[in-house]
Amino acid sequence: MKHRAPASTHKKVVVSLSDRKSLQGYLNPSRLGQIDPLDLLTPDGSHEQIPLERIRSLYFVREFNGDFEPERKSFLSRPKLDGLWIRLRYTDGETLEGVVPNDLLSLLDNGVQLTPPDLSSNTDRIFVPRSAISSLTVLGVVGIARRKPAAATTAAQPKLFSE
Repeated sequence: MKHRAPASTHKKVVVSLSDRKSLQGYLNPSRLGQIDPLDLLTPDGSHEQIPLERIRSLYFVREFNGDFEPERKSFLSRPKLDGLWIRLRYTDGETLEGVVPNDLLSLLDNGVQLTPPDLSSNTDRIFVPRSAISSLTVLGVVGIARRKPAAATTAAQPKLFSE
């Protein structure tokens, strides 16, 4: 039996600070939003503690050398991903649309993790701390399965008119 090496739990991120400066590094996303300050492992191997109130957005990127901010900030049409289609407004007035999981408990945490409109960009996901959000609006619920009537309940229904 082969033993596989465990996958790295640290993901490539670009941290955009509230003063619009950015930092590159690696982060374990499992406790994101639950811990403050954020522990960022920089590319040179040092740890940097960043308080959540200093963070504007956290971009999970494929590569560091690409542009981390998505070109499109809103969807061109209704998204195809399952979840809640939201529009958030930053404290500086800029808006961003995305899709979040249809789980209201995750929205009550310290921030919002969303999938950006441009799926082909360098950014996979974006985390926005609650301190950077001035408003959040649900634009729609996407991907709800339609309920089909059960065959047993339709057969057991009484007839309105006798035939």
